[in-house]
Amino acid sequence: MATAETPIAIHDPSLYETTRQADYLDTLADIDDRQIARFHEQGYLAIQRAFTPQQIESAGQAMWDLIDGKSQDFKGIMAEAAKRGQFSELTGKARRDSVRKIWKFVDHDTRLNDLAHDPNILSVLSRMMDDTPVLFQDMGLIKPPHIGREKPWHQDCAYFNYPLGTTVVGVWIAIDAATEENGCLHIIPGSHREGPIPHFRRRDWQICDTDVAVPRNATVPLDPGGCLFWHGMTHHGSPTNRSAHRRRALQYHYRPESTEEMTAKERLAIFGGDELGVTC
Repeated sequence: MATAETPIAIHDPSLYETTRQADYLDTLADIDDRQIARFHEQGYLAIQRAFTPQQIESAGQAMWDLIDGKSQDFKGIMAEAAKRGQFSELTGKARRDSVRKIWKFVDHDTRLNDLAHDPNILSVLSRMMDDTPVLFQDMGLIKPPHIGREKPWHQDCAYFNYPLGTTVVGVWIAIDAATEENGCLHIIPGSHREGPIPHFRRRDWQICDTDVAVPRNATVPLDPGGCLFWHGMTHHGSPTNRSAHRRRALQYHYRPESTEEMTAKERLAIFGGDELGVTC
């Protein structure tokens, strides 16, 4: 059964104001040792053409199949807040354009599992981590036309129970074109080297708006098949989709095989603003 989120306030558009765009590589084959070093310096690598049109078309259809209910035991669907209470009755395009997120799907669809374990992606990750990468989170992120909500600025490591210093890496794959109009990702290059930032439950589990280094942020528009690797400590977010165009993406997170977990209490003692006694 799908779940729906609680309505939230619209974000301040100035949180994403920028004239800067991320730097790009053309393909995964362009990632050499120099680019791995750049990842550790800047906290991201953006690739314009990482996957073939056939791979992206297959992955996009897999997302629709899960949302359409073709895997009867798949339950990992979250509806947009604006469509809460209606979702179970919706079908077709109306249903597809009401979904915010799907997750835990790699065991339900071989197409999405194959993409998560693409040998070229795993090779890059192993060089970034200097270890064997292990997939620990899989999500499909959707910003439906006009109602796709913001994901406020945050650090991914604030969500995961892994010790500081762990090279957690996210891989974000554009299924539809991700543009500045429909809510592409924004990142703050180099922010992963600035340590943990207190997070608060406001519009989401997020960095306080007043702590965001807005002047340093850069957009990461991607065509279908493009992807972004980013460090789990890199500050990033994405604004609301107020355009008429849908934005679908797959997001996978990986950790080094040798990593051991810490407790949620230990994580909150590092990232939790309330636990740290600071205010937002």
